Amino acid sequence: MLQQFGDIKLPDPEAFSKNMVKIAARSQQLVNDFLSRQMQADPTANPDPLNIGKAFLDMTTRMMQDPTKLAAAQMQLWQDYVSLWQNATMRWLGGGLAAPLAEPDQSDKRFKDPAWRENAIFDYIKQSYLLTARWMQKTVQDVDGLDDKTAKKVEFYTRQFVDALAPTNFVATNPEVLKATVESNGENLVRGLDNMLADLERGKGQLAIKMTDMDKFKIGENVAVSKGKIVAQTPLMQLIQYAPSTEKVYKRPLLIVPPWINKFYILDLRPENSFIKWATDQGYTVFVISWVNPDSKLAKKTFEDYMFEGILAAIDAVEQASGEREMSIIGYCLGGTLTAATLAYMKAKGDDRIKAATFFTALVDFKEAGELQVFIDEEQLKSLEKRMEKDGYLDGKAMATTFNMLRANDLIWSFVVNNYLLGKEPFPFDLLYWNSDSTRMPKAMHSFYLRKMYQENLLSKSGGIELGGVKIDLSTVDIPVIIVSAKEDHIAPWKGTYVATQLYGGETRFLLGGSGHIAGIVNPPTPVKYQHWTNDKNPAKADDWLAGAEQHPGSWWPTWDAWLSKHSGAKVKARLPGEGKLKAIEDAPGSYVKVRAA
Repeated sequence: MLQQFGDIKLPDPEAFSKNMVKIAARSQQLVNDFLSRQMQADPTANPDPLNIGKAFLDMTTRMMQDPTKLAAAQMQLWQDYVSLWQNATMRWLGGGLAAPLAEPDQSDKRFKDPAWRENAIFDYIKQSYLLTARWMQKTVQDVDGLDDKTAKKVEFYTRQFVDALAPTNFVATNPEVLKATVESNGENLVRGLDNMLADLERGKGQLAIKMTDMDKFKIGENVAVSKGKIVAQTPLMQLIQYAPSTEKVYKRPLLIVPPWINKFYILDLRPENSFIKWATDQGYTVFVISWVNPDSKLAKKTFEDYMFEGILAAIDAVEQASGEREMSIIGYCLGGTLTAATLAYMKAKGDDRIKAATFFTALVDFKEAGELQVFIDEEQLKSLEKRMEKDGYLDGKAMATTFNMLRANDLIWSFVVNNYLLGKEPFPFDLLYWNSDSTRMPKAMHSFYLRKMYQENLLSKSGGIELGGVKIDLSTVDIPVIIVSAKEDHIAPWKGTYVATQLYGGETRFLLGGSGHIAGIVNPPTPVKYQHWTNDKNPAKADDWLAGAEQHPGSWWPTWDAWLSKHSGAKVKARLPGEGKLKAIEDAPGSYVKVRAA
């Protein structure tokens, strides 16, 4: 087997032994520390806060009611194993390479090392794992009688289990790690243990996996560098007005409302992929809300407060800073959910300052809310609310873990292999720096949002929620609206966002981009990457919309610009931040965005 790795010298026995002793000693200390922390933990805490046990108990009960189906599934797995063993035996005896019984998806990066194909043993391990994973996931999917929420939870956590047991995650079954271990006399594992201990220390006992070199980035210096000024602030947000890059600008300013579940500078990572810079270059006077990273002092801030002290305060400030009463707005993700509710509130109050609205990957009907629904049931919500009682907010680490689990292979296990098994430092990457810059959620707001939106889906119902004494009705939103979604979005599935085309009362367009929740939005015109789809009609079903849609190469940004420019008025002389009625408080990106959760 070692011949498959090329000319590698066998490890020095003495050096290898010493490294193994180091690992054993450090590992023992790690275990002792873990046990000590568990002894100090809250004895009244829910041992199953994610409510996984009940879901799998229900699944097992249903599965055993039809033993014939289970036996058939096991027989199929056995037959697959026999075929795999036959193919492997023929290969080991010098026969030809048979067609694989199981292959990873093209997007699966775990098996990219050539040894997974070229080495008979590792090819056998890979296919054995893939066959087992396929069998396990199909078996739980085929269980009859489970309610939809339980079925989704079982499928989700089965996938987490399957991903965790991948042979790529273990030293003895990962050819790349084995090679590194032999070549370095185990130094990679020692470095990896150091990396793990550092992550545990940084996470104060919890494993906070380092995804990038955090020291390579600094907000305002090499990320979030677009020029501008803070022209207004409230306890919940700072408002940034960006400097113009054209002599003439559209008369109506553009206000961007990002989600407060993470930080705004995903739209301003680098000049070459900054949506904020690009929009400014197209002649828009861009204002962006930079939300506060809340602490216990803001525990009682509500969803309604985010409307009044966030969007509505920002609209007032945009009017004063620009001298223009009319403007357009963009709401991204959770910021889009609040924007939709705010527009309905404004309509009820006779406030017509917003003349056009854009929604980026924003849900307002949560019936098809994707895998995040796995975390939303009564037992989990009660556990979460109890957890928030102590500090008055949900810690940013908890939010980060939840979202990372949605893409565990990319955002968890790939770093386990790189950092802990290979002993490497993660590559500097601005997007992962942003992803690690987590935010907290105030208890009152977060509980309302999860219960009223995800659990009860009340925003989509006329009068389902009340904000500021107004029963919110999205059908009253009759301004021009364009909804931008991403085809592979795992947080706000595009079919779920499409439902909004049937809810608003005015001219509504739907635009679908390629890729996912982040890359689908941060997709500049150059270089040409993901395609997008358009359709002038909005049939009742999302699948029908896509069937009749036209595909276009490259970014959707210019298509959106062509739409918004028609709703932005004539060109006027460019406005400079701080020269209107609102004077500059500080330079962009401001101080709120620099407050870290950890």
